[in-house]
Amino acid sequence: MPKKFVLPTALEPYKGFGDPRTHIKKFQSMMFFNGASEPILCRAFPTYLDGAALLWFSKLSAGSISPFEELARSFIDYFAASRIYVHGSDYLSTIRQGQQESLKNYMTRFADATMEILYLNPKVYLHALKSGLRPSKFQEMIAVTKPKTLDKFREKAVGQIEVEELREARKTDKHPPKREEEKAFRSSGNKESKNLSSSHPNLIPTPDSTSKGKI
Repeated sequence: MPKKFVLPTALEPYKGFGDPRTHIKKFQSMMFFNGASEPILCRAFPTYLDGAALLWFSKLSAGSISPFEELARSFIDYFAASRIYVHGSDYLSTIRQGQQESLKNYMTRFADATMEILYLNPKVYLHALKSGLRPSKFQEMIAVTKPKTLDKFREKAVGQIEVEELREARKTDKHPPKREEEKAFRSSGNKESKNLSSSHPNLIPTPDSTSKGKI
């Protein structure tokens, strides 16, 4: 590698999931922008692979590929089936907040799903995110205020998340786990009974031999 050449840092490694053609196009455009030549493309390509893709590259026979075009074609052919598992934007409409699910967990789960969608329109993202909210005061507030951007929605969501986390913290403080309470009560009761028996042996009832046979 040339000493003055700098590898792009904005490209995420391909892990064997998603459209391999898109990864190749992004890789080439970034590398050419930095002035990469054909040999540099071949040497730098495995730097942007991970997981199953990196394993695939490591299994290639030494000297089996010469030009980058051949490497790219082999890469696309091998991971062509991965395009099938890429969700479309319509998939977001199936994501719903559970009745007992916190807003934080819902938004995190929603964000993870959007990572699989290529070229997602922010308006589609926002509409699906709002539509998936369960009926609640927060959902009513969003319906009234109608945030126009994801940033505006997140600003309102942050306050709701803080409220939910504060409520959960108060519940934990007021209601410690019942099993722990019962365990502590039993252990303290056993200790008291043992101490009482050892300090007052006469309090332990014993059979009265003189009362046998008496009514």
